[in-house]
Amino acid sequence: MSLEVDLLSKNDALAERNRRWLGEHGVLALNLMSSPGSGKTTLLERTIRDLGASRPCAVLEGDQETLLDADRITATGARVVQINTGAGCHLDADMVLGGLHTLSPEQGSLLFVENVGNLVCPALFDLGESARVVIISVTEGADKPLKYPHMFRTADLMIVNKIDLLPHVDFDVARCVEYARRARRGLEVLEVSATRGDGLPGWYDWLARRRPGRDRAGSAHDHRSGR
Repeated sequence: MSLEVDLLSKNDALAERNRRWLGEHGVLALNLMSSPGSGKTTLLERTIRDLGASRPCAVLEGDQETLLDADRITATGARVVQINTGAGCHLDADMVLGGLHTLSPEQGSLLFVENVGNLVCPALFDLGESARVVIISVTEGADKPLKYPHMFRTADLMIVNKIDLLPHVDFDVARCVEYARRARRGLEVLEVSATRGDGLPGWYDWLARRRPGRDRAGSAHDHRSGR
């Protein structure tokens, strides 16, 4: 237990260092988390293509292996750095620090951190982000917030993606939202289709209202300690 506490304390210190650097450079950093296959990369591609002309966008792409998602982001014209974690199941603040040195995002840019796909480990590690976004698709179970409550407890926004598929799947959006708000009361929720475009103006408005630095209700440390 003491080793885990030491590890997380070291990570939190590095995360604060990242957050200060990002705030000083006016960079809004978003930590995007989800299960594999939720549509994170598709949402990123669409967002960058829609917003990239008015605001510089950059991506830190987290995966265990391959450059596949990074190649997709590169095709949008955004700057991207791939971070492969090997057997690791999440990004941490030190990995993001190294990625920031390589990426060197422009002043005032949007920085998307696409975390490794799972709903457990990423929730524990503060990266220095301004806000956390958890993405769940309607092809998953609506009970995910009950099974993985800490992920939803630490989120600032939940995006329900692939709503264009609702006529073809058994997914109760209202129930999923209810479960998520059991984990975090008042959690903001957006319903979108990254492929068809439904709900994306609401997502872009949410991004426009965010500010660099400590824009979140609390860090991962705050949520772990019950603050």
